[in-house]
Amino acid sequence: MYQNKITLSPQEILEKEFKIDTRGYRLKEVDQFLDTVIADYEQFFQIINQMEQEKADLLKEIMNLKQELRNAKTNAEIAKNHEPGVGETNNVDILRRLSQLEKMVYGKQEE
Repeated sequence: MYQNKITLSPQEILEKEFKIDTRGYRLKEVDQFLDTVIADYEQFFQIINQMEQEKADLLKEIMNLKQELRNAKTNAEIAKNHEPGVGETNNVDILRRLSQLEKMVYGKQEE
């Protein structure tokens, strides 16, 4: 994913050889190489920071989802253990009452 942004591989750094001049290594060549290494390190730090932020966001989301799951389980247990008829009506009770009312209303109209 980040391979296109990184210029040097560890193997390339390890195997890098500088040409020797009369006074030692060519300073310009060494400076260019070090600039590339520095740029790579800066890119690595940016990637690490982005991933750390993404990790923190994902952990926060996981915690929220776990809390929602706990709440849903609690609500499901409450609904499962709740006994209808104790001060409340359920759909079957409502349908029975409606049916009785219809019989009373329509039954009296026919008489």
